[in-house]
Amino acid sequence: MSQNPYSIIFGQEPQQMISRLSDTSIIMNAFLSKKPSQNVYMISGVRGSGKTVFMTETANRFKAMDDWIVVDLSSDGDMMLDLTAELSSEKQLAQIFQQAEINLSFWGFGLKVKNSVPITSIKVALTKMLESLQSQGKKVLVTIDEVVSNTAMRTFAGNFQILTRNKLPIFLLMTGLFENIRELQNEKNLTFLYRAPRIELKALSKRGIADNYRTNFKLDREAAFEMADMTRGYSFAFQVLGYLTWEHAGNYRSVISEYRNLIEDNVYDKIWSQLSPKDRQLCHAIAKTPGGKVLDVRSCLNMETNAFNPYRKRLIDKGLVDGDERGIVRFTLPYFEDYVVENHNIEDR
Repeated sequence: MSQNPYSIIFGQEPQQMISRLSDTSIIMNAFLSKKPSQNVYMISGVRGSGKTVFMTETANRFKAMDDWIVVDLSSDGDMMLDLTAELSSEKQLAQIFQQAEINLSFWGFGLKVKNSVPITSIKVALTKMLESLQSQGKKVLVTIDEVVSNTAMRTFAGNFQILTRNKLPIFLLMTGLFENIRELQNEKNLTFLYRAPRIELKALSKRGIADNYRTNFKLDREAAFEMADMTRGYSFAFQVLGYLTWEHAGNYRSVISEYRNLIEDNVYDKIWSQLSPKDRQLCHAIAKTPGGKVLDVRSCLNMETNAFNPYRKRLIDKGLVDGDERGIVRFTLPYFEDYVVENHNIEDR
């Protein structure tokens, strides 16, 4: 039996993917412009929406270009120091820095320059490094996965703001849950992040999913679209259903129970645990309302429009609810309404 092409490991780039070309094009067109319209993009979405895979796929496109250097950073530790270390460890780049007489020996990076005083400020060091790369027509793309508003991230973001203000060739891609990105944006000294565009990863193309399943499992059109409907375009669900179906020789109907359990254990339990009591009440009302009419949901909660709208918006921002259709609210995740009812009933006991 050939290797399963689907993956149920978070963050791992699977063999089978549904491309998000329009979102990728937005970022690439902005960064590759002669006068870039943006130098930072935030990628948000509910857990399992494919944020890490999307960022990796986009970053790989830049890695394939000779004039771009891509550096992956973690939002822990001294991120400025880590970025400097990553850049100086590249042999080709190290030669550029030495020719520019940038002495980094103070930081233990081994870049000693005769008759040049060691640089003792990491901000100054990185500034000079970027200036030397700029003179060679090179640009740096920093990627950060699952950002949080900690001291390391706030410090880096503040320095990044200064570097871009000085028109240095550095760009930033970040992924994160909506609430973590919003917390970072709310930092008073990081107002530039308020203006930074956010790409929210929504449902994958239903047709794209159906075509993928139809090809890999030799299904007819009706069965392929039935499988696609079972995922609601949710990226992790697409992988899980494909993975289990592959393991069961294409019999997707036999894996429904295992499919639901795997999604609930890996995603829904975490999502539910992080919702406020009010959010859970609204989720329960949506789950109990056939058709998802806002009027009926409000009636269930005995809540006026002004009180209801902020909670509705929060669930939409979190990626749990689709509010695109006027007067209707529906969950974006497959079988989530069943999960909500079951868990809300357990809490009421």
